[in-house]
Amino acid sequence: MRASRSALAALVAAAALVSGAAMATDVTTYHYDNQRTGWDQSETALTPATVLHGSGGQTFKLTSMTTLDDQVDAQPLLMSGQHIQGHGTHDVVYVATENNTLYAIDSANGHILLQRHFGPPVPIDALPGGCNNNADNVGIGGTPVIDAQNGVMYVITYTYMNNIQNYYLHKIALDTLQDVVPKLRIQASGLLTNGHAYHFTPSVSRQRAGMLLNNGKVYAGFASFCDVSADQSRGWVLGWDAGTLAPLSSNELANKLPQAPDDFFLTSIWMSGYGVAANANGDVYFVTGNSDYSGTTIDAVNNVAESAVKLSGDLSSLEGVFTPGNAVDLEQGDVDYGSGGLMLLPAQPNQQFNLAVAAGKDGNMYLLNADSMAMVNSYGIGGCWCGQSYFTGADGRGRVVSSGGNNVGLWTVNIGSAPSLHNNYFTDGLVGDQDGGFFTAVSSNGTTAGTAVIWAVSRPDGGNGDAVSLYAFNANSGATIFQDVAGDWPNTGGNSNIVPVVANGKVFVAAFQSLAIYGLSSTPAAPRALPPLPVVRRVALAPGQHEVFGLVKAMAGYTATVQRRDGSLLAVDMLAAAQSKMFAEPRVGHGILVRGTYTSSGSMKADVVLHAKDHPKAWQPDR
Repeated sequence: MRASRSALAALVAAAALVSGAAMATDVTTYHYDNQRTGWDQSETALTPATVLHGSGGQTFKLTSMTTLDDQVDAQPLLMSGQHIQGHGTHDVVYVATENNTLYAIDSANGHILLQRHFGPPVPIDALPGGCNNNADNVGIGGTPVIDAQNGVMYVITYTYMNNIQNYYLHKIALDTLQDVVPKLRIQASGLLTNGHAYHFTPSVSRQRAGMLLNNGKVYAGFASFCDVSADQSRGWVLGWDAGTLAPLSSNELANKLPQAPDDFFLTSIWMSGYGVAANANGDVYFVTGNSDYSGTTIDAVNNVAESAVKLSGDLSSLEGVFTPGNAVDLEQGDVDYGSGGLMLLPAQPNQQFNLAVAAGKDGNMYLLNADSMAMVNSYGIGGCWCGQSYFTGADGRGRVVSSGGNNVGLWTVNIGSAPSLHNNYFTDGLVGDQDGGFFTAVSSNGTTAGTAVIWAVSRPDGGNGDAVSLYAFNANSGATIFQDVAGDWPNTGGNSNIVPVVANGKVFVAAFQSLAIYGLSSTPAAPRALPPLPVVRRVALAPGQHEVFGLVKAMAGYTATVQRRDGSLLAVDMLAAAQSKMFAEPRVGHGILVRGTYTSSGSMKADVVLHAKDHPKAWQPDR
């Protein structure tokens, strides 16, 4: 819905429900609204019954598939009745790729109306350590945001010109995709606690979290690439005036410490692409990742690592911080809390304080007092490189949708002085051979009984093409009512953080070089015209250098014992990688990628140490 007109939209939606009239839905921001609920409350065509059985001679199926120029990490956005210069008026889905290309696509038939390329993206060879948890290119990664009232979109591009990385903030017209004010090169500085200035460094910063538009301001979070260059990279939340793009007078540098035992700083805001959130008062919410792996540098004022954070809308002050009690273990094991996003629950009836939920890699979903940021309770949902959704049931009670591990979970909100979540069910597991979790959305016809559907997109299945699938679940029972291959994801080193977008009787799934559109139709399903699978580009190796994937079986200091895919064991000396900060802290029992040279004894001296997925199916060939 149009977040900038939320009150008006609610009145119009209520009127439409009373009159039985259909109302077009616009999706202008990540997960539908600034609370990040992922809930389309105005879906009248797609119900559990119509998705499972069809309606009026129509069945739910793939209706079109559009070929794009690269991997899509950003969530698609949707505007109904949008004028496109030279093409008339259409319901338009906007899709951004990692090639720095933005598309305006007719949502009815998948035809490309307009596209704009914003310049060369940053290739994997130019990323710190050849970071492997992303596409071959990094261009537009974070979900843009639309100001529907003014007909503009805000988008951040990552460009590579003359061997230099830069981020640019664009304010573009929805009808032409052209800038309406000059683009802004993103710069920032913040003071460390010793009084020295730290400057934003594009080459070691990744814009991954969904953008936020609130109260005339635009916000974006920044993270690192694979924890590499951790001596330089620090997390940021930056903000700009939505009219002029002038930077706000304050920003949030998440780690202000001048020193750390291992020279690891980080405290990234990445959340697997989940959007920075905001409440009605304009406060900004996010979750941070790891910092120094000694576990000794977390500070609720100057290093808000492993924490859910509430920040004033002008970015000048921390309003609240929740740090899990096992934060030191999270640091020492590189088990980020920041792998998941924070969702604000809509106000619950007669509840005296507002609520939020956020989960991370260790699988704990925390129910928080969103006003004070105190913990209320916690629940196990499975490892969460993910984010929650929300809807209100026919009984008027709130429901939280979790998606940790490989299962959708449904939780009823119990209100009171000590509110809690009651688990209704966990669904059957989704396929997937990457990190735990995935992303969901919910559609319903208001709170009408029997209309709610939970939608999800799986991560790659480890088969030929590494397919991702669209799932639909009956929200009342958890039964699977639809499953279909919706695209491919050959870059298995980086999670497919795909959010299904549901609106106006259609479902949109953007994946690798494709946008799949689903809906009710009486014609045969569209062919899956997926692009040919590429040879995934990898970082060039230096003469004599090798690259090996495996599972960490043991660690002693900076020596790791790695079990390769054939079962053989390899001793890896990681000291040089750690000293040069080409090092993402390994974890026993988890995947690792090492680049280095073999010694005469058959061990490896590593130049680069990165994380790899735990599933060998997601590993590329050794070389």
